[in-house]
Amino acid sequence: MKILLTGGTGFIGSELIKSWQTDEVTLLTRDPSKAQSALSHLNQNNLHYITSLDELSDLNNFDAVINLAGEPIADKRWSSQQKERICQSRWHITEKIVELIHASTNPPSVFISGSAVGYYGDQQEHPFDEALHVSDDSFPHKVCAHWEEIAKRAQSENTRVVLLRTGIVLGEHGGALKKMLLPYKLGLGGPLGSGNQYMPWIHLLDMIRAINHLLKTPHAQGEFNMCAPHPATNKQFSRTLAKQLGRPHILFTPKWAMSLMMGESSCLLFDSIRAKPKKLTEMGFIFSYSRIEPALKNLLQHQD
Repeated sequence: MKILLTGGTGFIGSELIKSWQTDEVTLLTRDPSKAQSALSHLNQNNLHYITSLDELSDLNNFDAVINLAGEPIADKRWSSQQKERICQSRWHITEKIVELIHASTNPPSVFISGSAVGYYGDQQEHPFDEALHVSDDSFPHKVCAHWEEIAKRAQSENTRVVLLRTGIVLGEHGGALKKMLLPYKLGLGGPLGSGNQYMPWIHLLDMIRAINHLLKTPHAQGEFNMCAPHPATNKQFSRTLAKQLGRPHILFTPKWAMSLMMGESSCLLFDSIRAKPKKLTEMGFIFSYSRIEPALKNLLQHQD
C-alpha cells in the first residue's frame, strides 16, 4: 500500500510507521533530515520525505492518506495567537489535502483525518457514542467541528473519509502519561478538582491497531471515537496510576488553581467526556486494553 502521512514524526505517527514495514510511506515533514534521524531504526527504502504538499500536483499515486498534523493543543496557554496556530495547523493542511484529492483522476480510496473527543464538549456523567450531535461554544469543539467539515469535502464514491475523534492516548514514551509521571513519582499525584470528570483514554497499541483496522476495512467511514470501551473518571485514573507506581494518592488540585494557571485551556482537564467507541466495536474491533488498570500496568511495567 502507498500511504501519504502527515504528522508522522509525532507520538502516534511514528508508531504507525513502525506497523507499515511492507508499505511505501511518503512523509510530510518540515525537516527531512531530522525525521530521517528519528526514524533511522526503520527501513528507509520504503520511506520518502517531502517538505510541502505543493510538491504534489495530485494524489494519484497513493492508496491512502492519513492526516495527523497539528499544533499540540495542550502544550501552551491559549493566547489568541496560539489559538490561531492550533486552528490553521489543522485546517490549512486538511484543505490542501482535499484539493489534491479532488485534483486526482485516480484518488486515494481512503482519507483518514484527525479530530478529537473535544468535539463533544462537557457531557457530565452521561455516556454517549458517535451518534451524539453537538453544538457547543467551546474552543475544542470549534476546532474539531471545522476540521471535520473540511475533511468531509473529500468524500466521494471513490474516496471514503474516516474521522478519528481521539481521546487521551496513553503510551510509555510520550503523550499525556509521560508528562504525568514525574509529579506522581514524587508523591504529588492526585485527582483534579472533584475527580468525577470522565477521561476518554486509549492505549497507544490499540490506537495503532484501530487506525490500521479502519484503513483496511472498505466500509468504514465517518466519525469514530478512538477511546477504550470503559472511560475512567479522573479520580479512578489518578488512583490507579499512583497504585501502579507505588506512590501515595492523597493530594488534590483544586479546579480554581488549574484555571488560574492554564486559563481557558483548563477545560481539557475538567470537561467530562464519557465517550464510547460504539462504531469500532460494532465493526468487530477488539481492544487489547479496555480497562485502565491493565493498560497502566502494561505501560508502567518498566518504571522504577
